[in-house]
Amino acid sequence: MKHYIIQIAFILMAISTYSQYQIKGKITSENNLPLQNVALHLLENNASTETNENGEFEFKEAPKGNITIVTYLFGYEQQNITLNTTAQNELNIILVEKEQHLDEVIVSTNFNKVQSQNVMKVEHRNVEELRKNGATSLIEGLATIPGVNQISTGTSIGKPVIRGLSSNRVLTYTQGVRLENQQFGDEHGLGLSASGIESVEIIKGPAALLYGSDALGGVLYLNPEKYAQADKTAGSFTQQFSSNTQGTNTSLGYKFSPNNWKFLIRANYNSQADYKIPDGDRIINTRSIEKDIKTGIGYSSSTFSTDIRYNYNNLNLGLPEEEITNLGFRTPLYPNQKIDNHIVSWNQKIFFKNSKIDADFGYQQNNRQELEAPEEIALHMKLQTLNYNVKYYLPQTKGIKTIVGTQGMHQVNTNFGEELLIPDATTVDFGAFITSQLEWKNNALQAGFRFDNRAITTSEHGILNEEGYFSAIDKNFNSINFALGYKTVVLKNVTTRLNLASGFRAPNLSELTSNGVHEGSNRYEIGNQNLENEKNIQIDLNVEYQTEHFELYANGFYNKVDNYIYLSPTGMQIEDNFVFEYQQNNAALYGGEFGIHIHPHPFDWLHFTSSFETVTGKQENDNYLPLIPANQWKNNIKTEFNIKNWLDKGYALLQVNHTFAQDNTSTFETSTPDYTLVNIGIGGTIKWNKRQFNVNLNANNLLDKNYIAHLSRLKADNIPNMGRNILLGINFNF
Repeated sequence: MKHYIIQIAFILMAISTYSQYQIKGKITSENNLPLQNVALHLLENNASTETNENGEFEFKEAPKGNITIVTYLFGYEQQNITLNTTAQNELNIILVEKEQHLDEVIVSTNFNKVQSQNVMKVEHRNVEELRKNGATSLIEGLATIPGVNQISTGTSIGKPVIRGLSSNRVLTYTQGVRLENQQFGDEHGLGLSASGIESVEIIKGPAALLYGSDALGGVLYLNPEKYAQADKTAGSFTQQFSSNTQGTNTSLGYKFSPNNWKFLIRANYNSQADYKIPDGDRIINTRSIEKDIKTGIGYSSSTFSTDIRYNYNNLNLGLPEEEITNLGFRTPLYPNQKIDNHIVSWNQKIFFKNSKIDADFGYQQNNRQELEAPEEIALHMKLQTLNYNVKYYLPQTKGIKTIVGTQGMHQVNTNFGEELLIPDATTVDFGAFITSQLEWKNNALQAGFRFDNRAITTSEHGILNEEGYFSAIDKNFNSINFALGYKTVVLKNVTTRLNLASGFRAPNLSELTSNGVHEGSNRYEIGNQNLENEKNIQIDLNVEYQTEHFELYANGFYNKVDNYIYLSPTGMQIEDNFVFEYQQNNAALYGGEFGIHIHPHPFDWLHFTSSFETVTGKQENDNYLPLIPANQWKNNIKTEFNIKNWLDKGYALLQVNHTFAQDNTSTFETSTPDYTLVNIGIGGTIKWNKRQFNVNLNANNLLDKNYIAHLSRLKADNIPNMGRNILLGINFNF
């Protein structure tokens, strides 16, 4: 498999030839005044630049053929300019003054449209904005998005939940490749640092057409930090302090882009002590230490661009249990997890006159250990994964854009520890798809279908009829899926999106083969080799009303899942552990998100947002599904201001978030009462002695509310979530 990917890589490089296509231009206002610091983004090769004091800009190496350039300047209307570089190389752009929100480019969908043109509704968040809002970790920031929650174990482990679906039902992409880190376990977090991640996109609903198996519930797509602009250097230093965990998070990065080359490197160190609950006690062994390095090297010309990224993440985190003696301060006690994660990715784009090839290749090594005592490795799994994703964008025909592609994965899991959660195994994925989009006037129609095959083979281990025995399996899972979407502007300022899509998920190794005590959940789990594919079909309706000072949206969905896999108690016990078996039943999830954003005139400095989200999950027999988040009502008031010559882009915010009681629980869950959390924040850019830096000060859970989130894995032990937490963040750009 490795040789196969290397051969493809050399073939793609070999067919690339060099030629120059420069795009120059000038941007002015309606009064013919030059506009400085207008940001321009070239979608096809992800290049960016800014206008100078004369309003002039230049892309030295634009791709050959059709390209799209997007302009961004606060207080001016965003423009999307399409041209063919073989016929035009100069632009004169006039921007119209208009107060509006930036329309971000969405890269998690195949056609890379800005959100207003996208057939599928995709949530986009900038990681820096999440920090300003008081997020202490990446997953905590994502959980503020309507329809997104997290399954947490203290402050160090968090798994995304999208509309009630999680674990292997939600696929995570980073650096353009799917993240593989034994995500079947609730106590296995993302294993990714927010440092070096620029923005996040979330697809809420089945995305099998784009990503294959495991995208049944949605996709979490992480966009890496951009390179510096051409012929420029940039650096940044970020420091965050956390009062509750006495934590420190330090990030240092540097990047430069000489000629057509691009380089960057970023290092991050994050250390958190045990978190404190409102009564003043600390939850022993919820501490963690994380080290992260991200590097990249890229090259672009008019006919091709290449981008190679590497990420190393080392995470040592404690696992809270009863009767742990508190020693030390930050170093995790036993039991703990030690995780090394390596991700190497390579993106290659080749531009033809009216078409292009976009290919991603990746290699990952996830080395996971669980230690019960010094030098006593109870669990040690090494997961090695090769990925490929190759897409060909066909020449446009009569307004129809079409993409054909193939994706695949070759994965090997090997055990070295005394205990086994899953057996040694090999997983091979292959998928092929085609999708097309047609746009006319204010309408867009997108459709496609896909075929997938997953082959799983495992080795026999242990003694028959005893705990820890795994029989050998050799299974194939096939699926054909489709997606159909339509977007239209039905009335002035009213946009409607209707999507119908199917998805699937092949059973994971834990569900197929488990036979023993899962220490992370304190139960004896028995797998089921007769499990079939989970298959779902979801209908999603999105309606948005947007003017310059008011927005209203409503997202409704109904998700029918056949062969839903779940753990069910048998009523038996083995060595004082309750026995659970994996079973299947048809199920349905339904609900939605509703919200408003008021930006009143003439009070342009004031923003008020409010959202309500709800999801219900039921089996065909009317039993509720487990791990369904409670309904939430989130409110945010934000003001923007400047103070003379020393504070720029200042802001102050107040968040009041109410979580309703969750009484719709599965047979082995307990109900959770309602609670309300209050958060505040203030920040901006401080100018001092011709220098400037960004600062933010936040207080989360300001009233020190004692509460337990329904999806907290510490709920069974009646352990509350974190109490009041004061955050101070400082960022220097140089």
